[in-house]
Amino acid sequence: MASLFAVFPADVSPLGSATTAGQFRAFWADAFGEGINDQGQIDALVAATKAAHANAIVAQVIRRGDCFCLRSGLPVNESIAPGFDPLQALINTAHAQGVEVHAWTIANAMWNNSSAPKDPNHIFNLHGPSASGRDNWVMTRSDGVSMLGDDWMIDPGHPDAAAWIANAATSIVRNYDVDGINLDRIRYPDGNLGSLVPSWGYNPTAVARFRAETGRSDTPSNTDPQWTQWRRDQVTGIVRRIYLETTALKPRIRVSADVITYGYGPQTTGSWENTRAYAEQLQDWRGWLREGILDTAMLMNYKRDSLANQHQMYDEWNEFAKDNQYRRSVVIGSALYLNDIASSVSQVRRALAPSAAGNTAIGWVGYSYRTPDAMTDAGTRSGAVGRAELIKALTQLSQYDTGTQPIFADTQMVPTMTWKTQPIFGHLRGTALATNGTLLTGTVLHLVEPNTGAVIRTTTSDGSGWFGFVDLPIGTYRVTTESSRVTGGILGQATILAGTVSLLGAAAPSPTPSPTPTPSPSPTTCQRTDGPGIAAPAHVPSGMGGFHASWYGQSGYSSLCPGETATAVVAYYNSGTRGWLAETMGQVAYLGTWNPEPGQDRASMLGGDGGAGSPDTGWPRYNRVAAQPAQWVGPNQVAWFQFTIVAPSTPGTYRLAIRPLVEGAQWMEDYGVFWIVTVKDPRAS
Repeated sequence: MASLFAVFPADVSPLGSATTAGQFRAFWADAFGEGINDQGQIDALVAATKAAHANAIVAQVIRRGDCFCLRSGLPVNESIAPGFDPLQALINTAHAQGVEVHAWTIANAMWNNSSAPKDPNHIFNLHGPSASGRDNWVMTRSDGVSMLGDDWMIDPGHPDAAAWIANAATSIVRNYDVDGINLDRIRYPDGNLGSLVPSWGYNPTAVARFRAETGRSDTPSNTDPQWTQWRRDQVTGIVRRIYLETTALKPRIRVSADVITYGYGPQTTGSWENTRAYAEQLQDWRGWLREGILDTAMLMNYKRDSLANQHQMYDEWNEFAKDNQYRRSVVIGSALYLNDIASSVSQVRRALAPSAAGNTAIGWVGYSYRTPDAMTDAGTRSGAVGRAELIKALTQLSQYDTGTQPIFADTQMVPTMTWKTQPIFGHLRGTALATNGTLLTGTVLHLVEPNTGAVIRTTTSDGSGWFGFVDLPIGTYRVTTESSRVTGGILGQATILAGTVSLLGAAAPSPTPSPTPTPSPSPTTCQRTDGPGIAAPAHVPSGMGGFHASWYGQSGYSSLCPGETATAVVAYYNSGTRGWLAETMGQVAYLGTWNPEPGQDRASMLGGDGGAGSPDTGWPRYNRVAAQPAQWVGPNQVAWFQFTIVAPSTPGTYRLAIRPLVEGAQWMEDYGVFWIVTVKDPRAS
């Protein structure tokens, strides 16, 4: 068995995605024309999505400080008829047809009209160019320019603006049954003073924050390394906050971002750090996937396929994205409006094809529903006619495609996010406070394993004191700081559970001597404890002929009170060349009981289906601990098996050994996987 994995995810491999069967297929439906403005448009949008054999709609609902919805707390877009809720109507219509709805939000847009918004509570009226001091959130360039074309934007380095962006996205998830939240323009803007010269972010409050956190007093240059990284960190901090706050509300929400792919890919520019996305727009979307604060990166890979250099750019970015998914996923987005339909179909095929290393994106999204081809964008034919031709090209053999089968010949389900549906890690969030109760902003914080004192992770609180950690092994942790404003350096502690976002609690006070003996606690004070999870090894085998499985991580061992139940999770990687198919004899994967305790195919006193004297904890059979959780687990995919164990009534230490098998075919590799369950004596708790 592997040792405790304290530094996850620092050394995780970038290759591949942690996803299951299915394919994400969607249109971006923008709010600048037909799409979701009334029920008739919504009906047409859902019908076109179904006709294209797609399964999701990424609909723009937060555009410029307002919402195409009624219950977000933001001003309602002025074009919407009184009383009509476009987002709720879309959810009702799409869900009735089995189509997912992902709420597309513009992060940094404020306004772009010479007339101010009518609602006095609009952010432009409260925090636009007429506001002064900290009330002014306007993005400013180093030369003093505060507009990009007609657009006013908000600065992510301003603490109040950053909190507004996060709260706006979170309010959608809180108030609507959306399947995902989609972040756009979550970066610094275009219009820079040179290639790889990040020139925006000079809002006075943002610059003052930078000075306070770094101890500097100057105004940094555009390319100052410390200033550049600080601005990049502000964007990443907003993504982290949205990820954790929305996941806390709805653990299976898909958090996605529309990410840029300007110019050539890293293969030509020399590295990810030399791309415009990272160095100029300060959008470290590869880092977001690596940290795990994004479920899906949706590439805005907008290239004209008829131009040889853009054809190359498109393919380079696709290859890079497929090979840098880490534990999450990517979807390739293409620009329908820039291409004829034949070129778009070619781009879709290349988007869904495996990379040279054998990695695939989980799907495709097209921009946009409103402008499905270059002729529509040029005004030479209607969107309805262009969509009909595009749908035909995607779902039927036609003059647009040289393939022998239509690219979307059948319907597919949206891939599940196994890291959320069968989690083995948990998360932590909180607000850093000094001993006197004031906020600790821009403060370095450490996540500490209390038994060893080892620092597991380090982060910095944002401008409102908020902080978070993602994908933590199960266990109890402390958060500490070197700040002189915290007596003893301990901010608090929290217990991490799989699939949940824990909130930091106050640190337990130090025990003080008592002049009289403390009575023994009653049996009702018995408390369970859970050890830290055990994460994946650095390398696993792959491509072995036939059915094979490699151990890939598990939740920690539990100490339980008599009769108490707990959920255990173990991950196995399909290292063979054959997939596992649920409910099909000779192909379905199970975990079976194994040696030494209780023995091959023997009943266990820790769980079962009630047969052969086993307790009924919901196992498939008394000797089958769990069945594969997904309908299909293909080669190089991971399955998270979950099952319930129960503590026997007699205190002691018990063991359950398991081994994967394909029912009706063969047992797979024996990695000596087992659970140790300690049953506490309540009288000694």
